Amino acid sequence: MEGNPHSVLEGMVIGAYAVGGHQGYIYIRNEYPLAVKNAQIAIEQAEKLGLLGKNILGSGFDFSVKISRGGGAFVCGESTALMASLEGKVGEPRAKYVHTVEKGLWEQPTNLNNVETWANVPLIIKNGADWYTKIGSEGSKGTKIFSLVGKINDTGLIEVPMGVTLKDIIYGIGGGIPEGKKFKAVQTGGPSGGCIPESLLDLPVDFDELDKAGSMMGSGGMI
Repeated sequence: MEGNPHSVLEGMVIGAYAVGGHQGYIYIRNEYPLAVKNAQIAIEQAEKLGLLGKNILGSGFDFSVKISRGGGAFVCGESTALMASLEGKVGEPRAKYVHTVEKGLWEQPTNLNNVETWANVPLIIKNGADWYTKIGSEGSKGTKIFSLVGKINDTGLIEVPMGVTLKDIIYGIGGGIPEGKKFKAVQTGGPSGGCIPESLLDLPVDFDELDKAGSMMGSGGMI
């Protein structure tokens, strides 16, 4: 959202056209003011070019996007809690038997995806599904963005093909442990994830393999 919000907007427009949606929201935590600023600039630019708003490029299709700022509650990463927050309510999850695709935001059918998914949509439309499925592992296609932080030489956001090993990420991209100290474990998947020990450094990073190791992909945190 800070570096290329247009890719997310383009994906949202394509998705909205596919399902017949006319209003989109980008929910950004208030701790990320640069993301809020750049997303708003991108929306205004797209509107001026006729890529958002009424009758997009003369197609007869209308779609608008608004930014909503979150207060920072961790629970609002859950879809129904996020929608409650968008409605101005306390961000609390609701019963799962009510599906958001049937009754979501303001009790209307709602499609919710993260920005990483939306940013991939234009690339898949442009290059084709076959191109995308050639990237990644057998069970997990495409790439994944990770936030590589903690006691490692080179921290930051990285994008890697699904199936690359932990060793390649930690040592090949992250530069290993500072001062030549011994690697002990890496935590993936956020608070709901798990710690993966040195003995599993050759583990391919994808949804299935992380699950087998007792962890999860989550939103891409890697500590």
